[in-house]
Amino acid sequence: MGLDIKIPIGLLFTILGVLLTIYGLTTIGDIELYSRSMNININLWTGLTMVVIGIILLATAKYRRDTVEKKES
Repeated sequence: MGLDIKIPIGLLFTILGVLLTIYGLTTIGDIELYSRSMNININLWTGLTMVVIGIILLATAKYRRDTVEKKES
């Protein structure tokens, strides 16, 4: 079986989400930075969402791989 596209996309979302979450956590007190987004730390929330999506993609890819291996054996 070939490479499942969910694996590289899941890794991309997870890595970028972690970086964006870290940036959001380090700029949590900067009122001027988040004044355009109604004082919502959009970097933190977007990063956390990306991490969750990445983990879901990686989990479904692993689940799919496990079920395919069980059918083949």
